[in-house]
Parts: sequence; structure tokens; C-alpha cells
Amino acid sequence: MALSNLSNYLDEVDNYSDYTDYTYEETSSMWADPAHDPSDMARILSVVIYSVSCVLGILGNGLVIAIITLKMKKSVNAVWFLNLAVADFLFNIFLPFNIAYTAMSYHWVFGTVMCKLNSFLLILNMYTSVLLLTTISLDRYVSVVFPVWAQNHRCPSLAYLVCLGVWIVGVVMSCPSLIFRDTAQAHSSVICFSNFSLSRNASYRALALVRHRTVNITRFLAGYVLPITVITFCYVAIAFNLRRNRLAKSKKPFKIIVTIIVTFFLCWSPYHLLNLLETEPDMIPRFVFEIFIPITTALAASNSCMNPVLYVFMGQDFKKFKVTILSRLVNALSEETGHSSIVHRSFSKMSSMTEKETTVL
Repeated sequence: MALSNLSNYLDEVDNYSDYTDYTYEETSSMWADPAHDPSDMARILSVVIYSVSCVLGILGNGLVIAIITLKMKKSVNAVWFLNLAVADFLFNIFLPFNIAYTAMSYHWVFGTVMCKLNSFLLILNMYTSVLLLTTISLDRYVSVVFPVWAQNHRCPSLAYLVCLGVWIVGVVMSCPSLIFRDTAQAHSSVICFSNFSLSRNASYRALALVRHRTVNITRFLAGYVLPITVITFCYVAIAFNLRRNRLAKSKKPFKIIVTIIVTFFLCWSPYHLLNLLETEPDMIPRFVFEIFIPITTALAASNSCMNPVLYVFMGQDFKKFKVTILSRLVNALSEETGHSSIVHRSFSKMSSMTEKETTVL
């Protein structure tokens, strides 16, 4: 295909990528001063966010993986944290490809296979992380609201089976990246983009639009709306239960709950909402996507380095600041901390009530 035809094809087909590849056109010519090109500034900011997330994510999640596998006996909490850390760590390992791609003004030099694999692993991380966070929320909900059932059925083997199901669902939901991701020469660069028509023929535009909307809407519902609904419900129910039964000695658990939900919203809402708007590109000026998609994608990626902080460091009420990071991680990841102690108190309280009722009868 001639270069001009390819350029027209890229303009006509909705091929906005899962991750940033929005500058295959010479967009800097739109601005009087290239040094103040908003899209270029967004690209630089994205590189910074990606880089910080990559370093912190590899160190934080790597430390969690090492501690759980080498220093701890397996518990339900440990299984959740281990799988969450593995998903985030795998994501962070492949972040350098995105950093290089973004830093090189969206010039992909790693080939078509890596274009597919990179996107697949990034979307896999999104699904597995979100589903694992949802699973953790459900586990905490069941442990607090149904402590007797949790005491009898909650075990590491069941947790491993649930995690296996999460990974299978994540792989299946990420397969569109293996199918639709492609590379093409555009101007002086090679782009890694979503070729939803599976062709270089612009006549397939209608089919590409349907596929694009299906993928994005499915991702929005399954990867955002459903999980955030379940997560919010679980933590609101936990908060009401703890307050009603007066099991929480302080307001700290409520602050942690609010922090978890707000952080999740801040990291993922812009990404999913903008990708949903992307299914109707005629409604939004093109430069909006060129500027904000890279930033919102990088912000979503940063969630992978925040999880060790939110689910480990904040999950434990540290009384002595001088305690080492290693000790803090071991204590936070152990079964006898956080909501587990609340479950124990709840179970003990219910057992005491049962004994009193039996005595009366």
C-alpha cells in the first residue's frame, strides 16, 4: 500500500491503541511553537510517570513476592497478595517497552510479535489486577459479614483455585490484543496500533468500528464498572457492619477503605472513560485524545506500583516507626493482621452469644 493510502487508512479507521500510539501524524505542526506542543508535553509527562511506576513497581512488588515465597507460610491473604504482586510485577517488567516507545515519539522498533505480546500482557495485568482486587474485597466482605462460614471454609487451597480462575478469565479477556494489534509504517515511524479491520483496506471501516466499540465497551463494563461496583458495595457493607457491631476500635479501617476506593477511582476512571469516548471519535476533537490518552494510560499504569503501599503498608497499624520494612511487610501480609483480627473478634463475639443462648435454653 502506498504511504499516502496508508495514512488515509490510519485516519479513517478507529485504531486508537490500548496504549499510546496517537502521534503517527505530524501533530506538532498544529502548534505555532513546537516547544509548547501539548501532545509532546503529554508524551514527556507519560515517560516520567511510566519510569517512576516501573522502578517502584519492580522494587515493591518484587519485595512482596520474595517475602511471601521465602519468608512466610501460605495463608489466604498471602495467596491474594502474591497473585496481585505477580500480576503487577509482570506488568512492570514490560513497562520499559512502553517507555522506549513513548520516549522515541511512538516509534516501535520491537517487531509485530512483541507489539501483540506487549499489549496482551498490559491488558492481562489490567484484568487480573482488577479481578484480584475485587476478589480481595469479596473475601474481606465474607470474612466480616459471615465470620462463621469464613472460619469453616476459608483456606489457601480454595484461594489458589479462585486465583487460577482469575488468571484464566484475564487471559481470555486479553486475547483481542493478540488478534488486533499490528504494526505499520506511517511517515518516518513504525507504529504499534489496533488494526480492528484486520486489513489495510479502508473499506472495512464499518466492521472495524463495530469491533472497536465491542472491545472498548466490554473492557469498560468487565474491567471497570462491574469491579468498582462490587468493591464499593463490599467496603460500604464492611463499614456498616463494623460500626453496627462496634468491632472497630478506631476510625483507621474506614480511612483505609476510603483511600483504597478513591485511589482506584483516580487511577482507572480517566482511562476507562476516555477509552469509552473513543468509540465515538466524531464527538470529541482528535487533539483531546492525542493529549490525554497518554496521560490517563500512564496514570492507570501507576496503580501497579501503588498496590504494595495500599494493600500492605496501609493495611497495618504500625506502632513503632523504627520497625524495618521487611518486618512491616511480613506483619502486614500475615493472616493475623488487619481485617483478619476483626474477623477473629467477630467470630469470638458470635460464639460468646451462642454460649449464652445455650445456657438460657
